[in-house]
Order: sequence, then C-alpha cells, then structure tokens
Amino acid sequence: MVHHRQGHLLRDWIQKAVLSGLEAIGIFADSVRQDIAAVTTGLTLSYSSGTVEGQVNRIKTIKRQMYGRASFALLRARILLQP
Repeated sequence: MVHHRQGHLLRDWIQKAVLSGLEAIGIFADSVRQDIAAVTTGLTLSYSSGTVEGQVNRIKTIKRQMYGRASFALLRARILLQP
C-alpha cells in the first residue's frame, strides 16, 4: 500500500487491523482512523516533505549542540554557512 501509493486500500486495512485481535495494531489503526483524510492523502500523492523535515532536524541538532553557549546570531551564522 505504501510503496505502490494505494491509499484507497487504507479503510480495508484499518478494518482488518482492528479485527486481527492484536491490541497494539488495533490501537494504531484507531489512531490512523482519527485523521484518515491526511493519511490517505499521504499514501496516495507523490509529494513529500522529506527535504523540509531533514532541514528542520539539522537545525534542531545544531541548536541542541549550542544550547546555553551562544547567541542567536551565532546560531544563525552556523545554519546559513553550513552546506
């Protein structure tokens, strides 16, 4: 379903997951059901926010490394000057 972008199969998967009897899978399926429109769209469209998420992760890592040690100006310089 994920690799072949078949979001239309999600409702069937949720139903099977809930009926499987496995508690953890059922809980996960219920949480997916709460925002089914977004999950279906994510499984259907080819768009990805991976690049943005990667940049956010990089910035947070730099920020954690510098915590309590430097000013915002240095943080900004490190973010803008790193490749």
